Amino acid sequence: MAALFSEPVYRVVGDRGLLVEFGDAISAEINQRVRVMTAALDKEQPDGIVEVIPTYRSLLIVYDPLDTDVSRLRTIVEFLNTRLDEIDVPSPRLIEVPVAYGNEFGPDIEFVAQTHGLTVDDVIRIHSSATYPIYMIGFTPGFPFLGGLPETLHTPRLETPRRIVPAGSVGIANNQTGIYVVESPGGWRIIGRTPLKLYNPAADEPFVYSIGDMIRFVPISREDFDGIAGRGGF
Repeated sequence: MAALFSEPVYRVVGDRGLLVEFGDAISAEINQRVRVMTAALDKEQPDGIVEVIPTYRSLLIVYDPLDTDVSRLRTIVEFLNTRLDEIDVPSPRLIEVPVAYGNEFGPDIEFVAQTHGLTVDDVIRIHSSATYPIYMIGFTPGFPFLGGLPETLHTPRLETPRRIVPAGSVGIANNQTGIYVVESPGGWRIIGRTPLKLYNPAADEPFVYSIGDMIRFVPISREDFDGIAGRGGF
């Protein structure tokens, strides 16, 4: 059972990292605490902090050891932890992501259906009926790890990862779903693909979403896919 720690747990990571853990499992409550603490540190901008990297249940503070140290950072986090209820965080945005399911875009969708005694249409309906919170972004640039996958679709990863998964591929791995924003290796079960380009490294804001936002998948036809891709995928 997911448990929110009564106090954060601290772990030293090398000579310039401090890991702050808020719980011992994946849950909306724990992830919200991570999100709010990240916002609080961004707002306060304590001296010496180079970057704050949020994950499912923890955040990593990367710091400059010439400007600060673990003791100071712990004091800051402990102080902010008593004021998290006062911190304003942006309201979640709902991002709709069109997806062409199955066929060449979703080579594993039949496996997912057969594993659960469903039809392919059932998989599409169930997967696109949920709204998914972005718990963290990582693995590759912009890859959103999404919570809220209906239990009916929980499916194990591939035994052997693929060497290449096309950009835009939507997959399932155990109790998670996510999007391969860039082409990369990967072991998730691929059930569809979006024509959207979700990563623009030249833009001031390279991604169209951030942690805490919500994603909803919208089924589209192959014709719709080609039309959106032909317009540049935006």
